[in-house]
Amino acid sequence: MAFPGTYNFSYYRGDTYQFIIRPKNANGTTFALDAYAGNAVFTIANRRGSTGTQVVATATIDTSTDIVTCTIAPEQGRELVAGTTYVYDVQITNTTPTPDVIFTLLTGSITVTDDITGAA
Repeated sequence: MAFPGTYNFSYYRGDTYQFIIRPKNANGTTFALDAYAGNAVFTIANRRGSTGTQVVATATIDTSTDIVTCTIAPEQGRELVAGTTYVYDVQITNTTPTPDVIFTLLTGSITVTDDITGAA
């Protein structure tokens, strides 16, 4: 496995933003997500570490396609301050073994631009 990957993007505050992750094994084959169903988290923070302000966006796993879909909904995006660069990561957890198996699939930064229509 070659996790985590890096993906930096710009976000227009208040819009819906969505991207997908197709995890792969080191040999290029699809990483099966069956054992991780229902256990994906997309967290956005103002800095790395546990002391930052966090916004939890949506991450869903489709086990039939082995794809993780990450979404920033408008209500979550409105919590982000324009002109600020945030960091994020997307993690999946398999809770069956003890201890849990956790993989961070993707990390990066988000640059936020303020909207015009509906700006508060």
